[in-house]
Amino acid sequence: MNLLIYILVYPLIWLLSILPFRILYFLSDILYYLIYYLIGYRKKVVLNNLKLAFPEKPHHELIKIRQKFFRHFVDIFMEMIKSFTISKNELAKRCVYPNLEVLNDLYKDGKSIILVGSHYANWEWLFGLSSLTNYKCYTAYTKVSNKYFNNKILKSRSRFGFSLKQTGRIIAEIESNKKAKVQSIYGLISDQSPQLRKAIHWNQFLNVKVPLHTGAETLAKKHNLTLVMISTKKIKRGYYENSFRVITKEPNKSPDFELTDIFHKETEKLIRSQPEFYFWTHKRFKHRGKEPKK
Repeated sequence: MNLLIYILVYPLIWLLSILPFRILYFLSDILYYLIYYLIGYRKKVVLNNLKLAFPEKPHHELIKIRQKFFRHFVDIFMEMIKSFTISKNELAKRCVYPNLEVLNDLYKDGKSIILVGSHYANWEWLFGLSSLTNYKCYTAYTKVSNKYFNNKILKSRSRFGFSLKQTGRIIAEIESNKKAKVQSIYGLISDQSPQLRKAIHWNQFLNVKVPLHTGAETLAKKHNLTLVMISTKKIKRGYYENSFRVITKEPNKSPDFELTDIFHKETEKLIRSQPEFYFWTHKRFKHRGKEPKK
């Protein structure tokens, strides 16, 4: 069944992927109206998230943010499809890194990096970074249940040099590269909500007290890795700018959870600047009010 689904669906994805951007965005405009006005996909979830994050904003403003978000959301879907066939030159033109020297300087210093980012703007196109640096690049991903699609995604995202590893394998790669003295970047999307049973740190994020994912900080401290944040801004439709900020070169000098809190505070600033570009369809605040009593 998985093979049949792949045979039927992938050719359509490929055909869409080779279309020019102007046609993809034309299709995106049509899909937006279908998803937002006819299907109503997760409109309530998005609005509830916005109400929790921005209680000071009037209802009509939240509705405008929701509309802008869904336009961006469908664009991201189209850009994900385009990722299967986008060229290195096209990607480099549309996804730029104005302060790449931050990584270059760290490489010269012999540092390996935990690179933390969020579900903001377009995190999918960051796989092009590997072709712009001397670092060996890895990122954690969740395996797709259909093995044929999973293999195609792995091949597509790794064609510029980025290695995708299941979350559990990232630790093994860090340990192996550390022994072999291979300077590497390990990319993690760190704004997701941890499983409640694994939650060890709670703090305010977007006006709600929730458990925060501490994996990046834990890995940085355990393996003495430089912690760097990547912030992505949408310049215009289909164009993104990614900037780097070193959070710390000496993670073990920071108190527990301080680095996690710094990342989330900076992520919140980014979201508040243009909230329509955050990934509001996921239930980021699902654990609110569930913090264990001390």
